[in-house]
Amino acid sequence: MFSGIIEEMATVVAIEQEQDNMHFTLRCSFAQDLKIDQSVAHNGVCLTVVRISGDTYTVTAMKETLIRSNLQQLNVGDKVNIERSMLMNGRLDGHIVQGHVDETATCIAVHNANGSTYYTFEYAANRELAQRGYFTVDKGSVTVNGVSLTVCEPTANTFTVAIIPYTKEHTNFCDMHKGSLANIEFDILGKYIARLQSLSK
Repeated sequence: MFSGIIEEMATVVAIEQEQDNMHFTLRCSFAQDLKIDQSVAHNGVCLTVVRISGDTYTVTAMKETLIRSNLQQLNVGDKVNIERSMLMNGRLDGHIVQGHVDETATCIAVHNANGSTYYTFEYAANRELAQRGYFTVDKGSVTVNGVSLTVCEPTANTFTVAIIPYTKEHTNFCDMHKGSLANIEFDILGKYIARLQSLSK
């Protein structure tokens, strides 16, 4: 479980394809503190550490993960938002994030507004997906590339989030532009409510 509060941006230093899987090796400041089998969120995707070497570590993404996320678009040198799993004895500063990306969304607009930056995203939506909790609500939570954010101006298939300068500087929102593909995870509470309603019909 994660909180959506990014610890830092890791740099991709190697990518290896093995059948349908992809191994990503990344460099970050706390690589030596990691352990094999530990979970780390990468752009919001929970992946397991399989190898550690110096200031780098390696994780593996399977086909299903690659299909649902933007990880298959990563190149050597790219910056990835990372977060270690949440400590249960600390404050939950973001919201409950599972690290299970639901789908990708395309950035369709970027608007600067006196210090903050507004990003609008469009995602695939239909009645069936909405009934499973794949939707956003005004002032609700959504995870974009692993970042816990508050929704504003939601529609049936779009939503907008506002990024403060600190978040923009310390996450890969600094490289986000119109046309960028982002990983999104809808709020788990909304999914449970949607599921409960479907079972009560």
